[in-house]
Amino acid sequence: MRIAIAGATGNIGALTVAALERGGHEVVRISRSLGVDLLTGDGLDDALAGVEAVIDATNGPATDQAETVAYFGTATRNLLAAEERAGVRHHVLLSIVGIHGIEGNAHYAGKREQERLVSEGPVPWTIVPATQFHDFAALVTSWTEQDGVATIPPLLVQPIAPADVADILAEIALGEPRGRYVDVAGPDPQDLVDMARRTNEARGRTVKLVPTWSVFDPAAAGNALLPGKDARIAPTTFDAWLAQQR
Repeated sequence: MRIAIAGATGNIGALTVAALERGGHEVVRISRSLGVDLLTGDGLDDALAGVEAVIDATNGPATDQAETVAYFGTATRNLLAAEERAGVRHHVLLSIVGIHGIEGNAHYAGKREQERLVSEGPVPWTIVPATQFHDFAALVTSWTEQDGVATIPPLLVQPIAPADVADILAEIALGEPRGRYVDVAGPDPQDLVDMARRTNEARGRTVKLVPTWSVFDPAAAGNALLPGKDARIAPTTFDAWLAQQR
């Protein structure tokens, strides 16, 4: 198949490109750095010529809520319109578990807008909600670290390996549209603070962690970010992923 990946140069996008190419599929990479701009639409029509499915693994800027919603909204509208013109038969959106129960998070608001546009849009679709990735805890500390000290929210999560997410996205894109797919998660619940400590240690970094709700608010506490009971459980444990970081 000829499959396009929006956000192809990002972490999940690049892994999904590799997964599809291992299967012998032709992959079209969509990224501003490669000359295709989702915000202006420049290059989209040429990129989607002959494409059967599109996987949207784009990320948005870490700005305020209005700007994030505007960014995801513009990019998604342009992408869906170009897909409709090109006759694309399947739009696959990578989303996040738990975003509909948590207000006040700019990124989650942007993802909700993406989901709305895709589900109401002209192209048959599958939305894939995934839990946080195994590298999420260390990423959060990188946002807040100053002088060797980082704040991190005391979240309960069930993280998933980025490579497992890529494999699932590739698999789904090859099939028929499914609507809202089941939650996708890793095997085991984890404490985000402990994940950050262990990841930084594995990478040889010393960071003092201060648990606080500075990045997420208490609405994300408890089971808010955990997958539903019918979730698809990916195979790679956090411990197995962590061993690769040493």
